[in-house]
Amino acid sequence: MQFDLTDEQKMILETARDFANGVVKPKAKEIDQTGQFPADTVKKLAELGFMGMMVPSEYGGAGLDAISYVIAMEEISAACASTGVIMSVNNSLVCDPLLKFGNEELKKEYLTPLAQGGKLGCFALSEPNAGSDAARQQTTAVQEGDSFILNGTKNFITNGKEANIAVVFAMTDKAKGHKGISAFIVPTDVKGFTVSRLEHKLGIRASSTAQIMLEDVRLTKKNLLGGVGDGFKVAMSTLDGGRIGIASQALGIARAAMEESIEFAKQREAFGQLIHNFEAIQWMVADMATRLDSARLLTLRAAYLKDKKARFTKEAAMAKLFAAETAMWITTKAIQIHGGYGYTTDYPVERHFRDAKITEIYEGTSEIQRLVIAANMFKD
Repeated sequence: MQFDLTDEQKMILETARDFANGVVKPKAKEIDQTGQFPADTVKKLAELGFMGMMVPSEYGGAGLDAISYVIAMEEISAACASTGVIMSVNNSLVCDPLLKFGNEELKKEYLTPLAQGGKLGCFALSEPNAGSDAARQQTTAVQEGDSFILNGTKNFITNGKEANIAVVFAMTDKAKGHKGISAFIVPTDVKGFTVSRLEHKLGIRASSTAQIMLEDVRLTKKNLLGGVGDGFKVAMSTLDGGRIGIASQALGIARAAMEESIEFAKQREAFGQLIHNFEAIQWMVADMATRLDSARLLTLRAAYLKDKKARFTKEAAMAKLFAAETAMWITTKAIQIHGGYGYTTDYPVERHFRDAKITEIYEGTSEIQRLVIAANMFKD
């Protein structure tokens, strides 16, 4: 594994950091408080090529590697986790499966505008009674000639309100269990597709989280992503890559909280001296830095394996697990370092704390990551 960044990766880092600090960060507090979707920022991300980073140029993407994606995601998420997850979903959960499983017709019609930022995507797998147990799908897709009729409810869909295109999973044959799930590309303006509810959330408030209703949504066979019965394979493969994105988001949140803590400790006085002189503070910051670097190395390793087209399921789960729990640990300590100020909205660490929690939950809870890791460890 190469530890030095290439010239191209260094350029991505500088571009992402400049954009994050100059455009994203100044708006983060306001959009967190108002819950306003950062449409202008997302448009500018697309202009930078950050909404389709790993999509080849022939389909309108930036044609970059997964390591560049990790670098950019960390920078954007350090400035605003809401903006980071909007970017992550479009890249990892929509563009990636379209690129991997879509036919040429689907790629030209949907992948290109997604990668260029003309359209936004969402990933509709979870349901009211099918979260971690993704195989327990209740949404159905009944074939009628050359069409499929979809009915069901999808829950906790990031970008659900603003998305133009949804990757939707439905049962085409319930008798086959997880082998009876199929994946579809669904334009959100199709008849019968409605956003029935928006969630009011602890964190990532500027990204929408929606419940979606599908009522007699009619699609043609060309909207199948992969073949009939390939849905579970599509979902699991997609989530492997998605976990790299969420690990990167967690890195950004954690780093921002650590940097805020260091700056605060350099300015805050107690007992006649700056608090960064106290061993208790120094040890917390030392542990923050160590855990953060460890999480980053795990994430870069998973990205490296993805770039090499090697299997990375276990490594992505490790990265997501450790980065998410690191983000939660660091943001908790960041509030402790800030004392009472950390509990107020005057300082950004409370926002980082709220944003960190979801990284332990979506795209597979920490418990699911441990199951994935263990299953791989006990393979013959």
